[in-house]
Amino acid sequence: MKADVQPRPQATAARELEVALYEVKRKIYPRAVSGWFAGWRWALVWATQLVFYGGPWLTWNGRQAVLFDIAERKFYLFGLVFWPQDIVYLTLLLIVSALSLFLFTAVAGRLWCGYACPQTVYTEIFLWIERTIEGDRNARMRLDREPWTARKVRLKAAKHGAWIAVALWTGFTFVGYFSPIRELGQAVLALSTGPWETFWILFYAFATYGNAGFMREQVCIYMCPYARFQSAMFDRDTLIITYDRARGEPRGPRSRHTDRKAAGLGDCVDCGVCVQVCPTGIDIRDGLQYQCIGCAACVDGCNQVMDRMGYPRGLIRYSTQNAMDLGLTRAQMLARVLRPRVLVYTALLAAIVVAAALGIALRVPLKVDVIRDRAALARETEDGRIENVYRLQIMNTAERPRTFEIAVAGQPTLELASPARVALGPTEVRAVAVRVRADGGLLGAGTHRIEFHVRATDDASVAVLEKSVFLVR
Repeated sequence: MKADVQPRPQATAARELEVALYEVKRKIYPRAVSGWFAGWRWALVWATQLVFYGGPWLTWNGRQAVLFDIAERKFYLFGLVFWPQDIVYLTLLLIVSALSLFLFTAVAGRLWCGYACPQTVYTEIFLWIERTIEGDRNARMRLDREPWTARKVRLKAAKHGAWIAVALWTGFTFVGYFSPIRELGQAVLALSTGPWETFWILFYAFATYGNAGFMREQVCIYMCPYARFQSAMFDRDTLIITYDRARGEPRGPRSRHTDRKAAGLGDCVDCGVCVQVCPTGIDIRDGLQYQCIGCAACVDGCNQVMDRMGYPRGLIRYSTQNAMDLGLTRAQMLARVLRPRVLVYTALLAAIVVAAALGIALRVPLKVDVIRDRAALARETEDGRIENVYRLQIMNTAERPRTFEIAVAGQPTLELASPARVALGPTEVRAVAVRVRADGGLLGAGTHRIEFHVRATDDASVAVLEKSVFLVR
């Protein structure tokens, strides 16, 4: 007689745990939704893409208005020209971006993710193309379940062709910020782009096509780190997408004419629209989840259902944990927005923005670096004077030609033994050899501090002072 073999409790638990942790990827078919928040989302799609696609085509002073000229190590931003020495402004830009993210997240959650993140923006564009070609949510689901027919091949080919066209144009535009876009366009038409230009156009196009067309919510859920640490920026007074459980439960289907109170039902009709419109496929009625990108599509969808049922809007809405738990009014909830952390973020952000703006407005369009000639530290001339040789790296950061005058001071008997003037073209950099002489007997042996003064001959305010040393042996 064969004994019954019962699975060990540990093995059963291990198998159950493994099943619980594993989730087969399911395709999400977001339903189209209209409403106030959807309008804002599309307004930002248009705004961001007009800036992105239109930026490299703007001209300024006969050149591209926005251009990262890596070969020449210059960044043109309309009337401003930034050089590698201006990296402090890049640092300030990164700080401003980080503080803005902290501020917006502390006030109203993942506003960046829901409305302006490139992943969200391009997913919206690709979804619009998909809906235009394949139809609404139910039509797309039916099409995917159908066997491959000529109609299905035609629709899928049209969709992917449109996606690829948008992706390639996006890659071309991206490279156009680093290589003059008009010249790049001519090279693309002539199939004569360089290897790096070709690589980055195709790479960026492939990334756009893959992320917005296929990965979509997977990027937000698994690849983006922001979803993981957003909770550190939230508090109980942060505006987040919330489901009013006290008002909505118990949920259940009913007709429009049903007396919900007599039937013992809440306002939620359990229609599932909030899940169908969610781009990440979550059920907001289960509470706040890290997968929620704060796009408020569920708010618009639920409000439409509430309108059809004749119920008040706001079953799903922007609210805070304190407002839900304490029953705060809208005015009381908004009054808590100006809390200490928000005020600190705002003050820091304002101070850095003002400092950066003042720095840019007051910066001198001239940069000078002084480098000693190490091949000849000091030598004695025929008349017994001591001569030191320097190399002045003079950068005319303005977009106009200028003549600069060089002077030296700081010690007695110092004089220039080389031309005192140098002419530079617009945004030109030139290394100028400068010979400085002095009476070594008066100075004595050792190093002596000196100053180089470089100023524009047409504007005394465009002047730079750089310190160095004069060596007497």
